[in-house]
Amino acid sequence: MKRVAIDGKNALYPSLTTIVGAEVNGKPNWITIAHVGIMNHAHGEVPQYLSIGLHSSHYTNKGIHEYGEFSINIPSQAMLQITDYVGLVTGEKVDKSEIFPVESGSLNHAPLIANCPLSMELRLSQTVQIGQHEIFIGELVNTYIDEACLTDGKPDLAKINPLLFDFMMIDYWSIGQRTGKPWRDGKLLKKQNT
Repeated sequence: MKRVAIDGKNALYPSLTTIVGAEVNGKPNWITIAHVGIMNHAHGEVPQYLSIGLHSSHYTNKGIHEYGEFSINIPSQAMLQITDYVGLVTGEKVDKSEIFPVESGSLNHAPLIANCPLSMELRLSQTVQIGQHEIFIGELVNTYIDEACLTDGKPDLAKINPLLFDFMMIDYWSIGQRTGKPWRDGKLLKKQNT
């Protein structure tokens, strides 16, 4: 294998494609975002925190700042075209409030997309400015999933069939086959090396 340097390019792709929802000027607004992060793992009393990175110029940011709530919706492959569309047009010029059937969870200003396999509602905890981007860190309040996407009471990626985004090549991808079991497949090597 011959490795070459390709400058400081972020190679953490593909990443999960999501649709972020927020209420702006009294209406649901949607934006496609693939820069989503898991901030911690919930243990006991500690809530789970997720982050989304949006350029400061985005219309959706106004609603997140005003109400301190937002949603992260995971569309399926069947929603590829509409998912791409809501990322191409701004809510300042196009009313996106009726594009999706909307559900409400326990928060008042975090609209959920009813036909997404999975949706999460979050309460804004902190905003971090990095260059021209705002990183919104939200406390996960609740997760809603289509019952058909559960296996043994857990979200099943194969059933959700999410969109993956590759910023390096500018492509959408689908997931492939399961290839292993975390925290189990390396046990033989661990045993041999201890």
